[in-house]
Amino acid sequence: MKPSESSTPTLAQEQAALAWLSLLHDRPSAGDQLIFSQWLRADPAHAEAYAQAQVLWELSEGPAQTLAAEDAFALQGYLDAMDRPRRSPLLRWTGVLAMAACLVLMVSLGTGWQPQRWVDDLGADYVSAPGEIRTVTLADQSQVTLDADSAIAVDFSHGERHVQLRRGAGFFSVTHTGDPFVVEAEQGEARVLGTQFEVRLQPHGAQVTVLSGRVGVKADRQGEQQILTAGQQVAYGEGAAEKLHTTDSEAQLAWRQGWLTYYKSTLANVVEDLRRYYPGRIVVLNDELAARKVSGSFPSKDPQAVLNSLQGVLGFEQHQVLGHLIILR
Repeated sequence: MKPSESSTPTLAQEQAALAWLSLLHDRPSAGDQLIFSQWLRADPAHAEAYAQAQVLWELSEGPAQTLAAEDAFALQGYLDAMDRPRRSPLLRWTGVLAMAACLVLMVSLGTGWQPQRWVDDLGADYVSAPGEIRTVTLADQSQVTLDADSAIAVDFSHGERHVQLRRGAGFFSVTHTGDPFVVEAEQGEARVLGTQFEVRLQPHGAQVTVLSGRVGVKADRQGEQQILTAGQQVAYGEGAAEKLHTTDSEAQLAWRQGWLTYYKSTLANVVEDLRRYYPGRIVVLNDELAARKVSGSFPSKDPQAVLNSLQGVLGFEQHQVLGHLIILR
């Protein structure tokens, strides 16, 4: 093959290019630079892979630094929860993490490096994996359907059936036993008065949607209780609740049948949902793009097909890296 000819890089060549890019950003030795030059000239695909890596590095540098800092916090929390001997806080490692942030984001995160999940799962009794919808039967025969990438902790002691939503969302079909059934999420709670309902964590609180029966919702344990009935929804956060409103609860809860339904939702909210069904990371770089509105029903099992459909409507660009990272801009 002539040097001027282009070649499509293989996955291994893309990984090697990212590794070289990380090394060259960290004071390489003269020997490293020589070996890199030899690698670059060895195959036209190497030059193509390295050029792609440079573009993607620039695109994802900001989000990568943010995620690196988040993972530093999460990993410190994981170590603290494990009650290991006290060690220097990981927060001072943030600069080091940011130095290699793009490589971490592009390679490691796609293979399961997400410390926040470890923190959530450490105290959980039931967990669903990304892309998995799981139904579990509790000791009282109540059922919980976990949305993808969700986790709950269950405690049926002290005369109360208590469930803590640690990540994601759960749909609860509660069996009447006479004992209170309470779902805690963030600072608030949903107290069952005989019902089927969903509790979903949000970036700054939680949302409760009732399919049938009644649920009493408090934004915090000392707050005023709002009573929700079938077809009603309320969100709360930071100790304050919004005004309850009516909603199409069947459409809201269609994720149980594999569909995600939206009406004038932001692209950021849609991407937040898709992340639970995608094994890697999805990052939106443009705030204006993230705020654009989306309506429609989409199959949750194929996040890439959903993004392709939205791309045709919203006109954004997609960049994929190693099958584990999707960048939208």
